Amino acid sequence: MKVFITRKIPARGIDMLKEKGFEVIVSPHDRVLTRDELVEMGRGADAVLAQLTDRIDGAVVDSWGGSVKIIANYAVGYDNLNTKEIAAKGVRMSNTPDVLTETVAEHAFALLLSIAHRIVESDRFSRAGKYHGWEPELLLGTDMSHKTLGIVGLGRIGSRVAHHAVKGFDMNVIYYDVRRNEQFEGEMGASFREKAEDVFKEADFISIHVPLLDSTRHMVNADLLQHMKPTAYFVNTSRGPIVDEVALRDALRAGTIKGAAIDVWENEPELTPDLANLDNIIITPHTASATIETRQKMGELAAKNIIEVLEGREPLTPIKVA
Repeated sequence: MKVFITRKIPARGIDMLKEKGFEVIVSPHDRVLTRDELVEMGRGADAVLAQLTDRIDGAVVDSWGGSVKIIANYAVGYDNLNTKEIAAKGVRMSNTPDVLTETVAEHAFALLLSIAHRIVESDRFSRAGKYHGWEPELLLGTDMSHKTLGIVGLGRIGSRVAHHAVKGFDMNVIYYDVRRNEQFEGEMGASFREKAEDVFKEADFISIHVPLLDSTRHMVNADLLQHMKPTAYFVNTSRGPIVDEVALRDALRAGTIKGAAIDVWENEPELTPDLANLDNIIITPHTASATIETRQKMGELAAKNIIEVLEGREPLTPIKVA
């Protein structure tokens, strides 16, 4: 059987597939494939290990010749897949939840700390030779301890960010989600809010952890940002299009909010003009899950899902289509 991997991943996942005797074809291009390349290289494959940058729909599946039994997405999110069209073709899909929860939560908290304490700004200041000695009011930041953290989207990652906030920094946590979680409230001393707007009004720090859906696209817009305190900070490690980047830029520029940090961009790899020129934002290039350990685990889980399906079983972490 043939497995097509759309971009090179850590070796362990590839080795697992080869050890099963599968023919493994890895794209020779270290970049996002064009649609034509995706079609051509995947033709005749029994499984495709895809990246979140690969746009796959029913037409692409048809072009592969009907042999594909599973698309294993090398990511937790799967907005790159037209799940309804793919499922209608009888193709299973999987993702890589759980294995990157702690890593992404660490990155989100690192962004929170870095923007609050002006770490990146201080680094640039020092490298530019601007430091001439200690000053009482040089690059003053903001404490996180005992402040209020707002979580929007209380899934695995959002819950873990809240854990770090409460256990490590004695923060007060408020949250909004489509489902209330009273067990979480009891464990973390957290408080539920009926609307995202209420979280934005009250929190000193806000961290977004919702999936990209039609209902969440531009969820964070000018109106919602207007509700934030002028001393508050905003962090996004979920999906870029959840945030109206122009509105975020304008809010940062106008001082409507104090600062922001984003790991995902609305139109990756292109940034909204002038966003990168602002000192009160930190921008990382979609690297929240980028640790050696986690990227290897993602490859292993994707490979396991492929193995399960090609050997006649169900994937371990299937993508369920409503």
